[in-house]
Amino acid sequence: MSLPIEEMRVYLNQLKAHRRALHRIPEVGEAEFKTQAYLISQLEPLKPDDLRIFADTGVRAVFKGNGQGRVVAFRSDIDALPVTEETGCCYASEHPGFMHACGHDGHMANLLVLAQWLCAHRDVLVDDVVLLFQPAEETVGGAQRMVDEGALENPHVDVIYGMHMMPDVPMGKISTCAGPMMAQTCEMDFIIHGKSAHGATPHLGTDAISAMGHLLTLFQTTVARCVDPCKQALLTIGKVTAGTQRNIIANRAQMEGIVRTLSNKVYEGLEARIRADLAGLEAAFGVRTEFIKRVYYPCVENDPTEYERVKAILGDAYVQEKPRMTAEDFSYYQLSVPGVFVFCGCMDETHTAPLHASTFDFDEEALLPGLALFTELVNTQR
Repeated sequence: MSLPIEEMRVYLNQLKAHRRALHRIPEVGEAEFKTQAYLISQLEPLKPDDLRIFADTGVRAVFKGNGQGRVVAFRSDIDALPVTEETGCCYASEHPGFMHACGHDGHMANLLVLAQWLCAHRDVLVDDVVLLFQPAEETVGGAQRMVDEGALENPHVDVIYGMHMMPDVPMGKISTCAGPMMAQTCEMDFIIHGKSAHGATPHLGTDAISAMGHLLTLFQTTVARCVDPCKQALLTIGKVTAGTQRNIIANRAQMEGIVRTLSNKVYEGLEARIRADLAGLEAAFGVRTEFIKRVYYPCVENDPTEYERVKAILGDAYVQEKPRMTAEDFSYYQLSVPGVFVFCGCMDETHTAPLHASTFDFDEEALLPGLALFTELVNTQR
């Protein structure tokens, strides 16, 4: 089986127009007001059966079928990054210091054109189709807010699909896999409170730096010795701060890091061990600790049955994906309903920059396979 990519080529100019218009107005999470206005202005003329705002800057559009099919949802993230663009493109960011460096402009363009396709095929739609334009994927995670506010209800979504541009997958190909595909992640702060004293009288203080050094080593041992070696998990401490003077015992130390696993259950066990490490540190060093979870995303885990459906549709465009330790808040939707996430390849000879790079760009033709896949996932009277 082959994707009907050539049939989608009639939409290429519209894909380009949407993507480039959105690329010019990048906005960070929970501030996507111009983006939201553009989305609504493009959706309203298509007359969806329901069009409303979720999570302040998000948008949901519903196109109803004949009531005899499933309720199928498709999700696009809409936020950009605090990155200064260096692509030199004629459609470069008009917001200094901000850029669509992760392909979300392409994701939105894909769903806007899907909405156009749904409008044109309204008379033969069997499935109800829900289009979710979600804020804040790059920051605090807008997916949870969308779910909490009922974006998957009225109508109740049966299955959800999402895609992400991927510069290490060849253009024209789409990669995915069954089961875990992207990591659970948690951003963590660890604060250690001790007691100051002069460096010449350390016995009068409680050294937060000494305790921090022990904790840093202990965490690595915890991962190596308390997690099944057949289960992937990592704990990275990327920032430490402590002390004010060379001759003063530090009364405070802070470590900031991330935990990532490919299993929500593995994460639960690892967090329990981390809390035990902190309790042990308090007992051993006489310090007081704080554990702060900043951002948490569950594991992106693709439903096996829906994965087989996607794989069959992709045909020779399919590429077997390997689980990655990168994270995505699409996972919050998958906690509520079955779902599949895919990577839409955009690598060619002239587009090799990684995601989040100031030079990231892609040929809009790379969007055609994603659009073709999404239209094939919608049941119509064909």
